[in-house]
Amino acid sequence: MKKIMMLGAVLIASSLANEGGVEKVGFLTTESCAKAGALTDCRLENYFCGSDGCYGQTEAGVNKNEPLVLFSHNDGVIYKLETVEAIRGTMDKGINRNEVTIVGEFDASSNTIVVSEFKAPPPPKKSFFKGCL
Repeated sequence: MKKIMMLGAVLIASSLANEGGVEKVGFLTTESCAKAGALTDCRLENYFCGSDGCYGQTEAGVNKNEPLVLFSHNDGVIYKLETVEAIRGTMDKGINRNEVTIVGEFDASSNTIVVSEFKAPPPPKKSFFKGCL
């Protein structure tokens, strides 16, 4: 009886924690790169000042913190991401990578996910090539 009550409490707690939450997997990039369809070809400067070639017009060392988006391959939708500073700092390891998982609250009116958790895939394994080209 005690085990059944414990299991019931765990199920109720997990259902309350996931209420209204969403988990999406996709490609983490900037809005300008996602709209242009340049997912893997997005230049690094887009993440700091917003467009290709913007370093010529931007003062050195100024980071504009361009908003990040998640392009979901399953849905074909670009989700805007609202992050707090602590989570945004950890998201750097997932930028310009596929299979990034975002967990948070979804606001359908603005198509925005308020990020509460971020999971990046492991980095690619190093490989060694032996042989002729």
